[in-house]
Amino acid sequence: MFGFQFNDCNEFGLSFTFDHCLLNNSVFYKTSIKKTVFRHSKLIEVDFSECDLSNASFGYCDLSGAIFDKTNLEKADFRMAVNYSIEPAQNRLKKAKFSLSEVHGLLSHLGVEIDKNS
Repeated sequence: MFGFQFNDCNEFGLSFTFDHCLLNNSVFYKTSIKKTVFRHSKLIEVDFSECDLSNASFGYCDLSGAIFDKTNLEKADFRMAVNYSIEPAQNRLKKAKFSLSEVHGLLSHLGVEIDKNS
């Protein structure tokens, strides 16, 4: 489903589980998809701007170039996700879960250098 416009879907009863999916360049702009499960999926350059992804799970997902801007990520689980870049000041992250090995995805916006090999 490359480039699918999920923001055009009727949100009444909207619910998804994505397992082993290729969703590259898809758009979820302003979509409320609480508790959505993304598992073993490629979400490259996906637009999650202004989404409600509270309680979502991103297990074993590649989030290279994904856009999180004014996104509700409260209680979301990124512990097994890779290549995300999330600016904490621009998103709601209360009680979100991250792995120590990928925490650089939260700090990259600060312009600091993080040695991933230490």
